[in-house]
Amino acid sequence: MTYLIPMIYVTAAFVAGLTLPRIELAYFPHNFGGLQPNSALMTLGAISSGMMSLTAIIFSIAYITVQFNAIAYSPRLALWFASNPRVFHALGVFIATFIYALWMMAWIDRGGSGSVPLVSCTVVMILLITSTYFFTLLIRGLSDLQITNTLHLIGTKGRAVIVEMYSQADAPHVARKNLIDLADNARSKAVTQAIRYSGEPRTIARLDTTALVRMAERAGAVIEVVCAVGDTLSDDTLLMNVRGARAPVAEPQLLATIALDRQRTFEQDPQYALRLLVDIAIKALSAAINDPTTAVQAIDQIEDILRRLARKELEAGYIADASGALRVMFPMPTWEDYLRLSFDEIRHYGTGSVQVMRRLRSALSSITDAAAGDETRAAILRAYMKQLDAGISRSQLDAEDRLVASQEDRQGLGLSRKRAG
Repeated sequence: MTYLIPMIYVTAAFVAGLTLPRIELAYFPHNFGGLQPNSALMTLGAISSGMMSLTAIIFSIAYITVQFNAIAYSPRLALWFASNPRVFHALGVFIATFIYALWMMAWIDRGGSGSVPLVSCTVVMILLITSTYFFTLLIRGLSDLQITNTLHLIGTKGRAVIVEMYSQADAPHVARKNLIDLADNARSKAVTQAIRYSGEPRTIARLDTTALVRMAERAGAVIEVVCAVGDTLSDDTLLMNVRGARAPVAEPQLLATIALDRQRTFEQDPQYALRLLVDIAIKALSAAINDPTTAVQAIDQIEDILRRLARKELEAGYIADASGALRVMFPMPTWEDYLRLSFDEIRHYGTGSVQVMRRLRSALSSITDAAAGDETRAAILRAYMKQLDAGISRSQLDAEDRLVASQEDRQGLGLSRKRAG
């Protein structure tokens, strides 16, 4: 509801413009500032007209810049940047300054009194200073559109959602293996309710697992959410199964636990940050842009996220109640899902780039070290490294370039660390 933020500022400006001058003239009827009405009118007129022009120019440039950079990186970034609350707060302050200054002009020399409400006009100057501050924040925010800052912001979002989504699985008192065994038993129970989606295509943005646990506990059931966060729902898609319930659970309450949006969000979607980073990387590798260094910078963030995931217990889609009984199941990505999402498309489109292949090899080697405590994950990484080697051998690079591409290099083309084999 960020679009309502400017309306709050505008409403406040209207209310202040209607009430503050009346209160001031009622209790302080004289012009304590010694200001001349003509000077005050000229000042307020310059402020109001200047703020309106500044608002139009700044936000036209800002949205054009956002659109241009988002198309250059990924179309899914446009809404993310444009819906930043900082933009709407700045717009609200700018318009509020313009509206309030107009109101004050109507109170200068009102009824031929020759008075200038000093306090009310001082508020205009305070709003002008506040507008300057928000203007500075807005310009500073545009620096986030630089590729390095954009990649870092996406990586930060991804790291934050990993901490949130896997914090419960990391808790020492939670016996994950027991929950997985309970889940196998729960899937054998009869389905007492099947909840389906009805409506236009929408994407699952968030699950209210706390509410689902409460409902499942009251019904003595296990609620199995079939669709994952990030899935796009079509009409009549199966959303969840209620298994083994003593009494039916109200369908509207179950549907209310699933928040839908027009596109994927970061909120509970650990894969979304990786998706955006991969989008930026493969767009940089397209023939139209041909910028492998940007792809290497994207791999820097991807590697960091995967190293963190390598130390996490990924079986986090099972939630028990206070007594330890399994109540909610929902799908979560596996280690192989994360790995293929992160590297498959970059490997495919970057096969002809020596720089990208060297950086990919370095990333896979680093992640393998981070996953050394889990032999299953390490084996998947080693198999993926062989797949990378096979892609290099089939590429159109000549023999010498294939040899160079098979070396590890954290910079892509910087310092060779280790040669394949």
